[in-house]
Amino acid sequence: MSQQPAAPAPAPTSAVATVAQRRDWWRDAVIYQVYPRSFADSDGDGMGDLEGVRSRLPYLRDLGVDAVWLSPFYASPQADAGYDVADYREVDPMFGNLLDADALIRDAHELGLRIIVDLVPNHSSDQHEWFKRALAEGPGSSLRDRYHFRPGKGENGELPPNDWESIFGGPAWTRVTEPDGSAGEWYLHLFAPEQPDFNWDHPAVGDEFRSILRFWLDMGVDGFRIDVAHGLVKAAGLPDLGTHDQLKLLGNDVMPFFDQDGVHEIYRQWRLILDEYSGEQIFVAEAWTPTIERTANYVRPDELHQAFNFQYLSTAWDAAELREVVDRTLDSMRPVGAPATWVLSNHDVTRHATRFANPPGLGTQIRTAGDRELGLRRARAATLLMLALPGSAYVYQGEELGLPDVVDLADEVRQDPAYFRGAGQDGFRDGCRVPIPWTREGSSYGFGDGGSWLPQPAGWGELSVAAQTGVPGSTLELYRSALGIRRSRPDLGAGDAVQWLKAPEGVLAFRRGEFVCVANTTGEAVTTPAYGRVLLASDEVTETDAGEAKLPADTTVWFTTA
Repeated sequence: MSQQPAAPAPAPTSAVATVAQRRDWWRDAVIYQVYPRSFADSDGDGMGDLEGVRSRLPYLRDLGVDAVWLSPFYASPQADAGYDVADYREVDPMFGNLLDADALIRDAHELGLRIIVDLVPNHSSDQHEWFKRALAEGPGSSLRDRYHFRPGKGENGELPPNDWESIFGGPAWTRVTEPDGSAGEWYLHLFAPEQPDFNWDHPAVGDEFRSILRFWLDMGVDGFRIDVAHGLVKAAGLPDLGTHDQLKLLGNDVMPFFDQDGVHEIYRQWRLILDEYSGEQIFVAEAWTPTIERTANYVRPDELHQAFNFQYLSTAWDAAELREVVDRTLDSMRPVGAPATWVLSNHDVTRHATRFANPPGLGTQIRTAGDRELGLRRARAATLLMLALPGSAYVYQGEELGLPDVVDLADEVRQDPAYFRGAGQDGFRDGCRVPIPWTREGSSYGFGDGGSWLPQPAGWGELSVAAQTGVPGSTLELYRSALGIRRSRPDLGAGDAVQWLKAPEGVLAFRRGEFVCVANTTGEAVTTPAYGRVLLASDEVTETDAGEAKLPADTTVWFTTA
């Protein structure tokens, strides 16, 4: 007989709120990332906003997530989609205002959802008041000490101060024109020139960000996702790396500008502030490190609560590779008492429905659509595997709809700043940022009344929330079912270990209490023991009278032995 249970009814608001108020909620939470400009547009200007997010909070409650992480909505010139902040205490007018932020936080709490906001402490916008004054006051300005201003090398200072390269391509230094019109000092920017790096050795920088933390905590937010958490401290003297193509070294070596040990003292100070507040607010680190073991340094008991597991995100759909990274993750987090985190997509990488549609080894920014049917099948299976692991899981907006990356955007509509530079990141992040579809029809498939800031592909409506709601077997209903089951079963999400079971080659099987997860990562059907009653499967699973289960290719199934 075939097994693919229907979605449970959404949990009542009171039940959701009860879950959200429990202690240590973050250890096994499912956190949904909202990219505000692409989620929902309330005023018809083609750009998503906070009021749009607020209007869709009931959808997120019914989906079954515990918290919502909002990408930046601060005042910004938008040189890098809001990751260039001009004022950390103001909302950019394109997204609304502080009253809108307050209303969103209050409504979320009433629905039992927590709100996590992005914090960008590695760099500001070049339109930040500090930086503008530093330029206007010229060499010797005390405000230049809050950034990394240096004289250039060469006879006339015409060469950058060192050989560091920007993550977005080209030198990590830009020379300024001084108030008298002369070519002057250089400033460091690990990303775009519009994003000058703060100098965290200067006490005013630390004072400012401790104040910013308190501002948003007083507003009622439940935590912060820390952008470039590994980048705040630079090696003393800003030494040369002595090599080009430095991006190839990222993730393999400790760099003089990334993952320096000094960052940990900053986070210990921040943790003291957070612990003053009631309600279990959290910090989440975006920390690209050479090893999972070094990632664990960020989540020691007196530092941050979670750190993104990028090693898991970049792992191929392969049983042996997945098992290795799961074991390494759990083994690394256990000694520091931190939960593992699991993530498959975000705003910086190709959606996993497209990554898995392509051959392995192409990286996390892919330019080809690949086999759409294969990618979706694997993405659904990968989701059930992720949600079965102990720890916290992150869901990027639209992945619950099975959205692919939009890989054929015309050059003239792209807005990723890395796309317009000669080297560095591929610059194809726009493909995962296309506004999501809510309805089958309309100028932007329900995103808003005025079109969308990035063009949506034809046929987007057939992947919409409206098209998938109530449809048995749809990806949206699969997510709703999985999150409902996860919430109702304490053996899912909790703990720090899995019990691996014997399985055919290419198949992962593990037990967690009365729960068993089996994932077939191969392109062929496999037969395994039926470990009990089928709770949920990413594709139809056939059980035999001999007590076995036949899993189609690229399928994950959840069993219960109870």
